[in-house]
Parts: sequence; structure tokens; C-alpha cells
Amino acid sequence: MMSPSTAMSNAATASKSADLARELGLSASVAIVVGTVIGSGIFRVPSTMMVAVGSPKMVYAAWIVGGLLSFFGALTYAELGAMKPQAGGEYVYVRDAYGPLWGFLYGWTWFAVAKPASIATITTGLTDALSALPHFEFLASKALGFTYAQYVSILATILISLLNYFGVKKAGIFQVVFTSLKVLMLTGIAAIGFSYSAGSWQNFHTSIPPSHSGFMIALVAALWAYDGWNDLNMVAGEISNPVRNIPLGLISGVAIVAGLYMLMNAAVLYVLPAQAVAAAKSPASAMTQVVLGVSGAAVITVGIALSMLVTLNGTILSGSRIPFAVARDGYFFQTLATVNPRFHTPSVSIGVQAVLSIILLMAAASFKELLELAIFSEWLFYMIAASTIFVFRQREPDAVRPYKTWGYPVVPALFILSAAILLYYTFAENVRNSLMGTLVILAGVPIFMYFKKQKQASAAN
Repeated sequence: MMSPSTAMSNAATASKSADLARELGLSASVAIVVGTVIGSGIFRVPSTMMVAVGSPKMVYAAWIVGGLLSFFGALTYAELGAMKPQAGGEYVYVRDAYGPLWGFLYGWTWFAVAKPASIATITTGLTDALSALPHFEFLASKALGFTYAQYVSILATILISLLNYFGVKKAGIFQVVFTSLKVLMLTGIAAIGFSYSAGSWQNFHTSIPPSHSGFMIALVAALWAYDGWNDLNMVAGEISNPVRNIPLGLISGVAIVAGLYMLMNAAVLYVLPAQAVAAAKSPASAMTQVVLGVSGAAVITVGIALSMLVTLNGTILSGSRIPFAVARDGYFFQTLATVNPRFHTPSVSIGVQAVLSIILLMAAASFKELLELAIFSEWLFYMIAASTIFVFRQREPDAVRPYKTWGYPVVPALFILSAAILLYYTFAENVRNSLMGTLVILAGVPIFMYFKKQKQASAAN
């Protein structure tokens, strides 16, 4: 009878006989960044930011600083991605810089918490948006112990996971087409605002008393709205001409997002004074209602739904590559390293990621709870992954670097500092969920030790 270690070795050999296909070009790379980053954040956080800082000028300052810090992160990841264009992105950087244990803890965290929670957050946000429409009031009703909103969220997870299962090229085309529609939609919403005859630039000079939380909370909100650009590095193993397309995709993608965010905020403030922005759950929705009447809410709802769907595709596409990469190294269940011989996708990894996300959705957690569960662990590893650039520069000074980070070492250092600040405020504001995220990370240590022993036993046979 074949021993478990021999079976694991054979499975690893079989899985490595197939490989992922490099079928994502520059347009798909840019669309992954833009489409994944622009979710519900631009619709949800402007009011939080206004309450925190009290004036449009300070809100804009937070957007600008958040955009610059995200851009610094993109510049840092551009060097890492072009230097190590392999599936898994940050996992590869952390593994090579700090060893397999730290690499595994990154992969384990994203596999067990960050990506499933992100997917559940996105689909919950999708149904939250749809439930605002009269024809979707049924989403709050229950059947067999679950709400229809949960069923819709689960269905969306399954459908987009299937799209990714059937080929990265198909997922890339979907991302390009619907990201283009998303950009046009956001531009159109901004145009609605600027068309308002009673609009005034004097709104930029209005203000309200700021909260005690101040600028840092506004900056944290802005950084959350910019979150997701790093997903491109996770699919580096499927990007054609990665030494060119990864840096260009990251840099141009973040620049496009920043431009759209500035445009949207300007349109909102052209129509609404500071007090109205602070009072609105979705300032963009409030703006379109002022200009178009009640039908304006439907415009924004459709926009949010479309935006969340594109973000969902980018998140599912990128997240499944992390456990795939860890398993290929022999530190996780080898079946997760399976590449579908027909579609050249990490098919098992995509399926398991969908199952974990559905389990979270069935737990009926709120959008806010899911977000808080994901964000602390995500930014912890953004900070760790970005720090690897200093390790590689010192350890491998003569390594081929198709792209070198502009402004090194200041630019990466500023991004790492911003990640540390965001971690501090996230932990302070959400101690319970941040502690839960920390415990999940630490739970990965004994799991790593188990797979390390299995790998050593396999090598000895």
C-alpha cells in the first residue's frame, strides 16, 4: 500500500506537470487593479471622512494622502512583482525574504480569513445595495432559516467562481469589459453632479465641527477605499510579459483610481455642502437624488451593484492563487496545487475558496463585521510584504530588477509607516475582531509544523 507521504509526493509531481497559463495582458492587468479597488468604498466612506475632519478641504487632503501612500505601495510592489513574477505574489516575497514559516502564515491568513471575508464582504455589500430598490425588498425575507440576501450572495460567489474556473482569460475579459463600464458609470455620475444648475463651488468652503477622531480616521477610510491594488501581484504567474505589465498595471491602475475618486468627490461637493455630505449614508446617492429626484437612488444602486460584481471577480481571481502557491511548495494540502489540465486554472483552490466564503455568508455576519475581520490581517501582511524590498536590495544587490522603485528607500518606508498607522487605528477601533484575526494567524504555526514534517517525510522516501 502506498504511504501517505508517497501519495503526497506523487500528487505534487502530477500537479506540477500542468501549469497556469500567462493569458492576462496589460489591459487585464490595469482592469484587475481598477476593477478590484473601486468597490463600495467611494460610495460609503466620504460621509465618515467628513464627520471625522469637518471640511471638504481636509477630506480632499485625506484622499490625496491616501492616494499617494497607495501609489507608494504600488511602486514598491511593482519592483517585487517584476523581480518575482510568480503565482501568489506577496506569499513569494515573504517566503523568500523571511523563510517558509512566515510565507505560510501569510498564505494561511489569506486562505482562512482575509480572502473569504473579503468575498463575503463584497457580496454582502452587493445585496445591501440591491435591497434599497423597491423590487428587491424580498431580500430581507427568510426561507429555510436564511435570508434571500444570503442566497443571492452565495449564488454570486458560485457564479463568479465558476467563471474563474473555466479559464483566466475569460475572467480577464469579464474584468476588462465590466471595469470599462464601471469607469464610464463613475464618470457619468460625476457628470450628473456637475450638470446641476443650482450647484456651487462655495460648498467647498462649508464646514462642520470635526469629531474627536480627526484626520487619521479619515485617512484610514481613504486607504480602505484604495485597498485591493495588490491583487494584481497574486496573479503574476498568469500575466504575459510580467516585467512590463505588472509595473504598468499597478502604477497606471492606482493613478486611474485616484483620478476617479477626486472627480467623484468634486461632483458630490459641487451639489452638497459639508453638513449634507456628513449626514448621508451614501453622499453620491444623496447627490443624484438632489439632481434627478427619487430615480437618482436607483442610478447609484445599479452603480454600486455593478461595481461590487467587478470587485468580486478580481478578488476571487487573485485569492485562489495564494493557497495554490503554498501547496505547490509542499506546505499545504497538495490537492490545492491542482491545475485543471483543460482550463489551466487552480480549480480546486477556486472551489475551496468559494466554500469558505459561503460558510462565512451562512453565518449571517454584517458587512461591518466581515470588513473588520479582514482588514487587520490584510494590512499586517501588506506591511510585512512591502518590507521585503529592503531585504532583497541588501541580500541580492546584483539581482535582475526590470523595474526599480522610484524614490527608494523613502517611498517604501512611507508605505510601511502608513500600513503601521492603519494597523494601530484598526486595532484600537476593532479590538475584538483584530484579536480574532491575530489568533487565526497564530493558529497557522502548528499547521505549518505538521505540513513541514509531512514534506520532510516525503523527501526522505
